[in-house]
Amino acid sequence: MTTFNKVKNALLLTTITTLVGCTTIADMSGYDTNSMNADAAKNYSQVVSSANSQGAVDNTSTTAIRVKRVFNRMKPYAVRANTTGVPFDWQITVLRSPELNAWAMPGGKMAFYTGIVEKLQLTDAEIAAIMGHEMTHALAEHSKKDAGQKILTGLALQLGGAELQAKTGLSDDALGLISDYGLDKPFSRSQESQADAGGLRLMAQAGYNPEAAVAVWQKMEAANGRSNTIATLMSTHPNSGQRIAKIQALLPEVTPVYQAAAKAPTNATSGATTGAAVTRTIKRK
Repeated sequence: MTTFNKVKNALLLTTITTLVGCTTIADMSGYDTNSMNADAAKNYSQVVSSANSQGAVDNTSTTAIRVKRVFNRMKPYAVRANTTGVPFDWQITVLRSPELNAWAMPGGKMAFYTGIVEKLQLTDAEIAAIMGHEMTHALAEHSKKDAGQKILTGLALQLGGAELQAKTGLSDDALGLISDYGLDKPFSRSQESQADAGGLRLMAQAGYNPEAAVAVWQKMEAANGRSNTIATLMSTHPNSGQRIAKIQALLPEVTPVYQAAAKAPTNATSGATTGAAVTRTIKRK
């Protein structure tokens, strides 16, 4: 391919992305919010069923009870923060596994591994920091945006010519990659920053001290340094001193939310504070 054609195709792809965006591309290609959430729910059921058959689903341990208590306390705020126009059926499964991992599928289907709680000796507030982070990935539809980007990548390959298509096969596989929700791949830096910011707000609204988010990533870095194998959560959620600094910079904004929530009465049924600040819409990039 000539340099001119490469530049032309890059400009065309950039123009398309600017005009309609990755999320709209996904909608136009049949990967709208309803469809992705429904597909995720089916996949989630299969994952849970398989784990259950292996005795890996944990419903009774102290760790499982703590994780579910944090989830139930944060869930009302995740429900309020949903601006997709499609209600999420939030669910969480605690998996008995030594992995340091947690994830959320489209539509609010979540998993939390006992390893991350027990090996890092997480407090409830630190569990909430990870929980809010993963909830925000789902609320911001990062998997959907990634799907749109993959479709655009396929389009770029088509523009690049049949020979390149034949050699790489990527354009043919582009739509097939949509079924991969990105649970084993890193999100972009902007998506990670958005998940950090949204997670801080969710945990603060639920009455958990957002300073715990800093401690979580410090513990993850320490655990990563002690092991020859990169922790799963670290490999899919890249960490750095700059990331921690960004979280610290957000603390003055979310700490008053936490302080207000901590003073509010608690709903005995859901565990949610009833007088916490109103959820602010998460800004999307």
